[in-house]
Amino acid sequence: MDNFYLILVVVLFALAISDLIVGVSNDAVNFLNSAIGSKAAPKWVIFLMASLGVLVGATFSNGMMEVARKGIFHPEMFYFSEIMVIFLAVMITDVILLDMFNTFGMPTSTTVSIVFELLGSAVAVSVVKIKAAGGSIVMELAQYINSGKALAIISGILVSVFIAFTVGAVVQYIARMVFTFQYRRTMKYAGAIFGGLAITAITYFMLIKGIHGSSFADIKLPGGESIESWSASNTWTIMLYSFLFWTVLIQLLRWIFKIKILKVVVLAGTFALAMAFAGNDLVNFIGVPLAGYNSFKAWVASGGPAPDSFTMEMLAGKVGTPTYMLLIAGFVMIITLIMSRKARSVVATTVDLSRQYEGGTERFDSSLAARVLVRSSTRFNNKLTKVLPGALTRMVQSRFEPYSYVSEDETDGPAFDKVRAAINLVVASILIAIGTSLKLPLSTTYVTFMVAMGTSLADRAWDRESAVYRISGVFSVIGGWFLTALIAFSVSAIIALLISLSGNFMIFVFIALAIFMVIRTQIFFKKRAKKKAAEEEEDIDVADANEQIIEKSSKQVVKAIVSSNQIVSLGIEGFVQEDRGKLKTAEEACMTFSKKAKRNKEKVYSTVNNITAGTLETSHFYVQMIEHQRLMAHAVHFMLEPMIKHVENNHKPFIPEQIEKLNELSQQMDSLFNYVLHAVKEENFDELDNIVKERDNLIDLLKKMEKNQIKRIKNKAVNTRNSQLFFKIISEIEFLLLHVVNLVKAQRDFITNTRQIK
Repeated sequence: MDNFYLILVVVLFALAISDLIVGVSNDAVNFLNSAIGSKAAPKWVIFLMASLGVLVGATFSNGMMEVARKGIFHPEMFYFSEIMVIFLAVMITDVILLDMFNTFGMPTSTTVSIVFELLGSAVAVSVVKIKAAGGSIVMELAQYINSGKALAIISGILVSVFIAFTVGAVVQYIARMVFTFQYRRTMKYAGAIFGGLAITAITYFMLIKGIHGSSFADIKLPGGESIESWSASNTWTIMLYSFLFWTVLIQLLRWIFKIKILKVVVLAGTFALAMAFAGNDLVNFIGVPLAGYNSFKAWVASGGPAPDSFTMEMLAGKVGTPTYMLLIAGFVMIITLIMSRKARSVVATTVDLSRQYEGGTERFDSSLAARVLVRSSTRFNNKLTKVLPGALTRMVQSRFEPYSYVSEDETDGPAFDKVRAAINLVVASILIAIGTSLKLPLSTTYVTFMVAMGTSLADRAWDRESAVYRISGVFSVIGGWFLTALIAFSVSAIIALLISLSGNFMIFVFIALAIFMVIRTQIFFKKRAKKKAAEEEEDIDVADANEQIIEKSSKQVVKAIVSSNQIVSLGIEGFVQEDRGKLKTAEEACMTFSKKAKRNKEKVYSTVNNITAGTLETSHFYVQMIEHQRLMAHAVHFMLEPMIKHVENNHKPFIPEQIEKLNELSQQMDSLFNYVLHAVKEENFDELDNIVKERDNLIDLLKKMEKNQIKRIKNKAVNTRNSQLFFKIISEIEFLLLHVVNLVKAQRDFITNTRQIK
């Protein structure tokens, strides 16, 4: 029996390592977004500061481990075997939950998930235990669940979202009123004071408040006083000397080494936020396995009584976590941070929703709630403007006058300036540090996210062009919080319930399921990364030479022609044969083509900006190319969709004469598309006249098919539904043919104009 539970402890730690890797990959953007989004320093410097912060923060997590042991339930009410079921259900659920959310790209929080998983599994095991004893669930459940503490934790997580948004907005508004967007001039005089205050605030909350419960809080100083006690009794002295030290140091760095003050603040904030993340979130990954390990050690030390008779009062007491375990977890987090491709791809939701200037497509669509809120806010603002004195309004407006230090030829500028990046980092790290000192496992994901949303709102980044989309994004993230909580509670409860009722063999069934889902997700992410890399190869960059621009645009044209031909051929073949499999393949190809064409059209603004060396005509022809691709995607979609519905609804197939003409049309179109493809690949545009003739011949064929269909209608050979579909197919194919030729013409003119540029 000892070996069985030893295996379970090993499994818990294996799941913890997996959780650490996935969790850091997900949450790294929380403390990297501001530094990278503002381009405060080279990436290796940012990653170095974040790694140091993670390592130091790991040692502050000791006190947070109590949440996993006794924060959600009363451990003395459970036996060792039941505790192990609770902990295993939590870790298995966490792996499955993170996998599911990552697969669908939905926002999640490791803190929210771990709290509700503990709650769900503890409730399930308690219910089984109460029912087995013949008790009342309603009357006795409160004896097992620490409802007061659980409610405080859940409320703290929820309230922190609104506090983070409000504090971020207020602090950013004040900072912008002081520094404006032309902050460099003000920074010369007040920058060192601002930096000193910011880093001193970080020092206070991270060290003085955060030291309580850490692994080195009880270390004795030469005078016999502990570090925690000494720092508490000398707080104001530490604060004063910290402010003076940092203010002088920052000013000297600026004078001697010409180091920008805000860069120092942003890097210090990155360190602090990474430290806060490790101090608060480490419990999410190793708190439960460590509690399981401590339970196993206590059971073995007691002489090995029956696991279902050994109660777990020891978890209710204070159990220290060895510092080496915290450091090992910290190193795993750092390695993941450096090695994980996912952690390095910091084009995350936060940057998209908080960028100051237009940056392409919005990540989220608008929602009714967002539209109502924006409309109401606009009306309120208009009324407020009329009431306030004009001089005050103009003064405030002058402080928020947009200004960018990015040169006109620099298209890949920062998403926001370093003033906002500094406020994001300082405010978020302070709020998380406060939560850590109060032993409240805040959601670092949502605190940093909501701080960033608050600062972007105060900075007027949400203008009328983007407000509804940004607010919809905020609602989606908050909705993800509730979805995470619901799924975490339900799945954990179900797993714990099945293990409790079905026996220990179900443990290994769920472990196998978790392993399978992790492997499946890795395969899924590799495929998605490969697809994304292929798409990015076609994106025109400002640094591209003329031939590279031509090559990338030609790839877009080739894929549009190949996709159109594939959809038409497979669609007609699947339709006439009533083969749903071929129609499904055609539909998937059509969706891919439509998304790609839509993506290219949405990126027209940034792409035209990137074609900096060209003339106005060059960009004009590129826009035409993108427009023709989009219209080709529309044509094949509107041709295919009614064909699929016709087959799905089991309507009568076309008569043999119609099928014969459709097959003939498909063959001739395939021949034309191959001809066009050859001309585009070889850049042999001398064949364009012949292509136009072939196109016109096909259009003549379509007109004949249309006249023959009218004869069938006169002869009552076909019904209304048949005729509507037949005319629709002809109409969309004619539309497609016109735009295929226009696409080739636009490509020819684009290449000609691009090569004329010296």
